Amino acid sequence: MAVCAAAPSSTQRKGRVVRNGLAQNGFTLLELLVVVVIIGVLAAIAIPKYSNTREKAYVAAMKTDLRNLATAEEAFFYDSAKYTLTLAQMSNFTTTPGVTITVNEATKLGWSATAVSANTPRQCFVFSGSAAAIGSATIEGNISCS
Repeated sequence: MAVCAAAPSSTQRKGRVVRNGLAQNGFTLLELLVVVVIIGVLAAIAIPKYSNTREKAYVAAMKTDLRNLATAEEAFFYDSAKYTLTLAQMSNFTTTPGVTITVNEATKLGWSATAVSANTPRQCFVFSGSAAAIGSATIEGNISCS
């Protein structure tokens, strides 16, 4: 009398698990958890770097606007023999969206200005001529941010 062994209910065929005659494809729970952990680690590294890059871009926009203001003030001085407090009097001067420039002092002898951005708490300062130093700016014509 021959004894037949019952076939196992699941077998492995070419990377697929076959149970009860149906092939099942997919990932195990452990494989999915490893992928989620890897994505979490990459996000933890990338998000602070992205925030820092945005901050640098806002500061660069403020510095650029202050450099453009310096050029516009000098052009106005060339025409009027004085500096101006009003940005509208400087032809074609516009600021970057989100950046606000304030000319704090403007006389025949010099001017000072502050740049702030709606997107960062940092401020940038510059002064020229005999205007009083403002904020963290201590060298004439050198833009300083704090």
